[in-house]
Amino acid sequence: MARIVEGMPGLPAYVMNNRLDTLAANPLGRALYSEMFADSACGANVARFAFFSPAARRFYADWEHMARFAVGALRIEAGRSPYDRELSSLIGELSTRSDAFRVMWGSRDVYVFRESTKRLNHPLVGDLELDQETMSLPDESGLSVVVYSASPGTAAEDGLKLLGGWSATTGQEQDVPLTDRLP
Repeated sequence: MARIVEGMPGLPAYVMNNRLDTLAANPLGRALYSEMFADSACGANVARFAFFSPAARRFYADWEHMARFAVGALRIEAGRSPYDRELSSLIGELSTRSDAFRVMWGSRDVYVFRESTKRLNHPLVGDLELDQETMSLPDESGLSVVVYSASPGTAAEDGLKLLGGWSATTGQEQDVPLTDRLP
């Protein structure tokens, strides 16, 4: 999985588990989510980033939509894996540290979306309208590969190129060695 993600240098890509932990990311994926990776409180977890980091409310153009997705995904996983201690700990941590999570979790909604476009606001390159594809592995691992792309000739395509150059010149790709987290 890590080699496949690393083999897509022109597209931001990462591997995620059902607890929304980012287990591996290519350099452009790390550059796109640089604020999440830089925040040690997030632990490369999308839900922690969404609910604990003030940067997430700027990064996700529709933060509430993303936050509800995270809650829904964790609720589904809690139903599938009720004895997963790491998942229970994550839900407990989110519940005790985030009023927004606690309210959304308490509503008992399962809000899952499979949209093909995501709007992100990156601190270095601004607004990016990206196509998102999430491919779940057909096994019991719970792993998914998330890949973003930009339409040719758009500002988002230019933004991804700038991010790629930034990550190459700053050594960003070396900052977060995640590939050892894959099962």
